[in-house]
Amino acid sequence: MSDVPSGLKYTKNHEWAKVDGKDVAVGITSFAVEQLGDITLVNLDVKPGDAVVAGKAFGTIESVKTLSDLYSPVSGKVVKVNQELETKPELVNEDCYGKAWMVVIAADSAAAGDLLDDKAYAEFLKTAAH
Repeated sequence: MSDVPSGLKYTKNHEWAKVDGKDVAVGITSFAVEQLGDITLVNLDVKPGDAVVAGKAFGTIESVKTLSDLYSPVSGKVVKVNQELETKPELVNEDCYGKAWMVVIAADSAAAGDLLDDKAYAEFLKTAAH
């Protein structure tokens, strides 16, 4: 079963969000990593200062199996982009909840309102895995 750390928020698209005041760090969950397999490319189509909209793609992630969009869990402005993923996409496989964060977004409003907590996401995974 996939690892679902507490203290994070989650989307049904398998992104995680770590809320720190107005800043929200975003990455993909271990469930997404398991589904994708070996990550070969992370393409973040945003730069600091760009606006993102909750539920809209901010980049793509490619693996040996497939190409998937990365969706923003919140609306706001990008404040940081993890440039290291451009040259080391394998970090996503190695540490999806740590070194492989993708972007940090300064959220427009109460960021976590529509997101799942760890318990709700774990329940969602039970239905998604079938």
